[in-house]
Amino acid sequence: MLDIGYALSRRFPDPPQADYRTADVRTLRHDLFCGDVYLADTKADRELSTAWGWVPVLDFAWALCDIVERLDQDPMGSRAARPQHAELDFTESTDRMLFERRFGWVDIDADWLDPGEPPLTFSHAELRREARDFLHDVVADLTDLHEDLGENPAMWTLLARFPRVP
Repeated sequence: MLDIGYALSRRFPDPPQADYRTADVRTLRHDLFCGDVYLADTKADRELSTAWGWVPVLDFAWALCDIVERLDQDPMGSRAARPQHAELDFTESTDRMLFERRFGWVDIDADWLDPGEPPLTFSHAELRREARDFLHDVVADLTDLHEDLGENPAMWTLLARFPRVP
C-alpha cells in the first residue's frame, strides 16, 4: 500500500509578504511551502524520502500528478510492455526521482538511494489515486494555514485538472 506524505520546514518559512490570493503559478510551485516529502510502501515497510527541508511541497504534489499522467500515454495502457519513463528533478540539486512504468506497474527510484536498493513498486492505478489524494490533501492543509490560498484561481484550475479518483 502506498502512503505519500510531507512535513513543512521551519527552516525555510514562506516570506511574510506572500499574497496567497494572487500568487502566480511559478511562485506557488517554487517559492512557497518548502519542506520534505516521502513515498512509503507500508506493506514492505520501505520509504523513499527527502531530508533537505527545502523541497516545494505543492510543486512536488503537482509534478507527481503530471508524471502519473505522462506514464499513461501509451494507447495500450496497462497492457503496454514497452517501458515508459519519467523523472522528477529537484531544482536546487542534481537529485532526481525516477519513474518507470511497464504493464500496470510503476517502479519509483531515486538518485540518492543506494544503487543496490530495489525501487518501490506500485500499480499505476494506485499511484494515480494516491497522488491525486495527496494533492487535494496538501491544498486543503495549506488553505487551512493560509485562507487566501483558497481564493487563488490557480488552485481552482489545479484541483479541477486533477480531480480525486474513486
